[in-house]
Amino acid sequence: MDHQTPHSAEESAEPVVCSRCGTSAEGGQPTWTCSVENGVRRYFCDDCARANLRAIEGRLDSSWW
Repeated sequence: MDHQTPHSAEESAEPVVCSRCGTSAEGGQPTWTCSVENGVRRYFCDDCARANLRAIEGRLDSSWW
């Protein structure tokens, strides 16, 4: 069953940064991949998500890839 993780006002005020390469999202809603690992929300830019698609689909934590 899929559950949505609620966003707080503080989270939306912070810039979104890729958890893998550190790239910052510039304005608007990014088309990045979001993952919740050990209760922590992590975002991955398009390039990092594409490079690691099989690991993401296999639900491996980012520390494995």
